[in-house]
Amino acid sequence: MKTSRLARETENIGNNSEITERKTRGFAASINAFAAEAAGGFIPKQEEDDGEDSSPLSSLGSPGPFDIEDAPSFVNATPQKRKRGISTPATTVTEASSIKLETRISPRKAGIRTGDGSPAKIKKGRKQPAKKVVDHESGEVTIHPPANWQEIYGLVQEMRRKVLAPVDTMGCESLAEDTRSPRDQRFQTLVALMLSSQTKDTATALAIRRLQTSLPPPHGFTLEGILAIAPETLNTLIHPVGFHNNKTRYIKATALLLQSHFNSDIPTTIEGLISLPGVGPKMAYLCMSAAWGRDEGIGVDVHVHRITNLWGWCKTRQPEETRKELEAWLPREKWHEINHLLVGFGQTICLPVGRKCGECMLSTRGLCPGAVKQTEVVVRRKRVKVEKGDKVKEVEEMVVKEEGV
Repeated sequence: MKTSRLARETENIGNNSEITERKTRGFAASINAFAAEAAGGFIPKQEEDDGEDSSPLSSLGSPGPFDIEDAPSFVNATPQKRKRGISTPATTVTEASSIKLETRISPRKAGIRTGDGSPAKIKKGRKQPAKKVVDHESGEVTIHPPANWQEIYGLVQEMRRKVLAPVDTMGCESLAEDTRSPRDQRFQTLVALMLSSQTKDTATALAIRRLQTSLPPPHGFTLEGILAIAPETLNTLIHPVGFHNNKTRYIKATALLLQSHFNSDIPTTIEGLISLPGVGPKMAYLCMSAAWGRDEGIGVDVHVHRITNLWGWCKTRQPEETRKELEAWLPREKWHEINHLLVGFGQTICLPVGRKCGECMLSTRGLCPGAVKQTEVVVRRKRVKVEKGDKVKEVEEMVVKEEGV
């Protein structure tokens, strides 16, 4: 008589008088635990004894909840042989300490709670970008600025007045020597902007200071001084900045162009500045504003681009796109100051990594769409003495706990 495959397998299982034991540590542990439960005792969890602890945590076993389905169909099987030196360890807490770290959790993540256990109330703002309004009769396009931009701008100005940022003391606009002629000051400002690309303000200020003090007389840090020194010497002086090898070539080539095409001074137009090696739109607009006092555009660096997109003022991928969108509605009198304002804000509060939303007035008033909830991670370390036979070892146990801030 034909039978199903399931019936045949069931019959084979019933006819087997022995069950092959799986040679795995998890299976052996379940056998020992079941046998101990039946005998009313407790057998600790086995571990490998390789002479050194493979984990900082103790390997103490725990009876825990027992599931009968995890046990084999017999209880009197001989357990696997315990390796020499393995015995029930005794533990003693010798000392404990704790440290606190800060991290952030997105407000979108469910289950966030404050320190008193109540649900966290995060005032997450709503993006209010600039709007294009088209007049159907004339076809003219009018850009309406974000509805709350003036409130946000004023609060950022208030926060910036309370905290000193690196750009306030080491920004490119403030690095030129006051004792130099206006022409030499403009040249030093241009070089400072060229060195600042993908470089922190502290490194830029250090490199400029080296040029001001190390270039030999009679020229010093001037166009003629840069033309006179060897590229290797210039490269050594600007070594703290990023991509100093490329910037050495750019500065030397720029000095030659200024001497031959611009009457030994920096260009007076945006097009002339962008034509120089290593000078892009951001540097050109900042240099035009700082050196010549003319605000012909907004200098958009990574901070301005990132923060304005975070607020929802723009939805762009490139800084040049951000510049065009901001210039469409931002009042011209703010074109120069917005770079300095947002760079300092990005250096102190709205950092690229680790934004301090708990200290930002925009997040507490529900004006920032990118606000995040801050939590405090408490890491406690305990020194635990573990006795294994004749050996006594001290290991560290870590307990991590998150608490709302």
